[in-house]
Amino acid sequence: MNSSVRSFLKAQAHSLKPIVMVGKSGLEERVIAAMNEALGSHELVKVKFQAFKDEIRPLAEELAVKTKSELVSIIGFIATFYRESEEHLIHIPKDLLKKGE
Repeated sequence: MNSSVRSFLKAQAHSLKPIVMVGKSGLEERVIAAMNEALGSHELVKVKFQAFKDEIRPLAEELAVKTKSELVSIIGFIATFYRESEEHLIHIPKDLLKKGE
């Protein structure tokens, strides 16, 4: 993902509320299942870390790998993830996709 696409997705995610929460039990199967379901129906998902606040980056990267998504950004205790679905709910402009190639 190039920086132009990342910026576009950050702008799209600005108004979203976190719909998946990572609590004191960490990245358990329930969280991964909820994340997969959310990504399947929304494509762009915010996750709030309520615990493990000093380990957000490694946990977010692990969650991205386990859900086959891309980590868009981390701001404070909230991470944003993107995974394209078959419905293509978010249309990324073609000129942004071509930048950086």
